[in-house]
Amino acid sequence: MDYECILYEKKDWVAIIKLNRPKVLNAMNKQLWLDVQSALADAGADQAVKAVIFTGEGRAFSTGADLKESKTRSAEDYRDYLTELQETSKKIIRYPKPTIAAVNGYALGSGYELALACDIRIAAVDAQIGSPEARVTSSVTGGAMRLIQDLVGPGKARELLFTAENIDGKEAERIGLVNRAVPAAELMDAAIAMAEKIAANSAFSIQMIKKGLIMAKEGASLDALMDFEIEGCLACVSTKERHHSLENFEGRKRQ
Repeated sequence: MDYECILYEKKDWVAIIKLNRPKVLNAMNKQLWLDVQSALADAGADQAVKAVIFTGEGRAFSTGADLKESKTRSAEDYRDYLTELQETSKKIIRYPKPTIAAVNGYALGSGYELALACDIRIAAVDAQIGSPEARVTSSVTGGAMRLIQDLVGPGKARELLFTAENIDGKEAERIGLVNRAVPAAELMDAAIAMAEKIAANSAFSIQMIKKGLIMAKEGASLDALMDFEIEGCLACVSTKERHHSLENFEGRKRQ
């Protein structure tokens, strides 16, 4: 399937969604969000896909909202755009399969917020990451008001959002905003290597674990969470895959 604003491909067990508006540094419009939602639906329905990687074509992951387009939007059109942005972010946050952001070049505003919605972030050491909303009289979206605080704590989150300053990938790794920072030339290899480690494990187990992590983040009571842990564990050990997994695990221990 062809898309207007993304490149989408599947390599064996991984789906790669590449934001593809390089002439505007992958600035985001409504169609981009719709394309991402469509690709996510396709990857979710494909049992061969074990993980999804997001990255950007060219010199940027994404510089965020397309400000040229935003100047001409009516209030109604802007609300429609923001609704699709938020829906896409929620789909990524709650996506049953693991998601990895390979952050190249500029990752600003809603561009970086897309990366925040992913489970794991790997950045190029020279990536430029920031939230410029306060500088352009806007506000953050994509669940970032919670997601940034979860990663770096409330004090650092306020510093990043109030100053609207960029940080590079190395500093983002130091403060916990990304999981790893690697040389730009190694970025996709590092993302695929991470996906390989994940894909080697039970997709069903990861789905159960991710569901529980989301429940915990969204405020489920301890009792509700621990009840889910029982059901999730029973669901996993009742699968046909369980026996083979135990055999493989015991075999590795004996080596």
